[in-house]
Amino acid sequence: MPKYHVYKDSGVEWLGEIPEGWEKVRFRNFFKFSKGLNITKENLQEKGIPCVNYGEIHSKYGFEFSPEKHPLKCVSEDYLKVSPKALLQRGDFVFADTSEDINGSGNFTQLIGDHDVFAGYHTIIARPRKSNNHRFLAYVLESISYRNQIRQKVKGVKVYSITKSILKNTFVWLPPRPEQKTIADFLDRKTGQIDAAVAIKKKQIKLLKERKQILIQHAVTQGLNPDAAKRDSGVEWIGEIPEGWKVKRIKFLFSIGRGRVISQQKLDDSGSYPVYSSQTKDNGVLGYINTYDFDCQQITWTTDGANAGTVFLREGKHNCTNVCGTLQPTNNRLSLKFITNALGVAAQFYKRPDTNGAKIMNGEMSEVFVTFPPFPEQKEIAEYIEKESAKIDQAIHLNQQQIEKLNEYKTTLINSAVTGKIKIPGKLEAFS
Repeated sequence: MPKYHVYKDSGVEWLGEIPEGWEKVRFRNFFKFSKGLNITKENLQEKGIPCVNYGEIHSKYGFEFSPEKHPLKCVSEDYLKVSPKALLQRGDFVFADTSEDINGSGNFTQLIGDHDVFAGYHTIIARPRKSNNHRFLAYVLESISYRNQIRQKVKGVKVYSITKSILKNTFVWLPPRPEQKTIADFLDRKTGQIDAAVAIKKKQIKLLKERKQILIQHAVTQGLNPDAAKRDSGVEWIGEIPEGWKVKRIKFLFSIGRGRVISQQKLDDSGSYPVYSSQTKDNGVLGYINTYDFDCQQITWTTDGANAGTVFLREGKHNCTNVCGTLQPTNNRLSLKFITNALGVAAQFYKRPDTNGAKIMNGEMSEVFVTFPPFPEQKEIAEYIEKESAKIDQAIHLNQQQIEKLNEYKTTLINSAVTGKIKIPGKLEAFS
């Protein structure tokens, strides 16, 4: 894409040169500040005045929101009288004043409607003093060049605090008004196309995961021979199974236990024996300690929370935290890979409701039914599932890589456009 003919020194090392005719403005001189409501989650209700809190900014409605499109909890209309400064206007920016990671520092949302909306707990309101293109400003605040200013100033270990003082001492930069609109319109169009492509990729990933689950469920309940004679399993969710297969409860195949409490203070970043926890992403390694509880193949499952019933096969010397249940085989005619897949399907039917999502504790797990083919067939089915799942996992991985590349492109495009590294022509048809 073309560049501007003339650039000038911005006077800020990290920003470098900006186009001639653009101005650099300190944040404190361009925005008025106020705080969100001094409330807690207990003050939120189903009816009243919509209220956007830092949780929605971080996880739901970053960049922009409107009560017409984005569901929000509400607060009492009494706050209209007692906290009018927390009431938002169209174009206001609402920053989350804390973040659990450095990359989330500076996360914001912008009100794009004309409805009465409050900024809620853990938020800072920034209202532009001058008349400029609010959409362009949003892209500036979303850019890496702006975000890096905040990331260099925030302090914290597990929680990063974003204060008014930090925001006031950052810079924004502005082209002439007509150019602001041109850039904003271009980015709306291009980022919309990128977001649509990402949505397609996410849908493909969802369908691939569903396909994988169907493949596993069919293999562990119907086997690999479509012509095999069938009989009723006696378990409603399993239905018919091949002749010669059995159905058994977990308590007759395994010794059931649980991981132990391992405090954060005992964990190291490296060591001899991994500690697994269902609380980490993809059920990964939480850390390492120099002793171990288990020295064998073992099946573990997530006992409670959003991922209750998720099942994994562990091998070698390892440990598990107390949010994992453990299964040690008591029958040597078991393919643990087969049982892991069969149990992963079965466990979803035995979870009980809980305020935090669901639970499947030792008592429920002991009563879970799994299919039990002859041992050679268990191994054959496990190998088939492993082979076919690898193909699907590779397709999922490729889609995830493509999403990462699209998001990287979006980030680069926004930053290049709003800092003047590229020039957006007045006619956008060529870039549709």
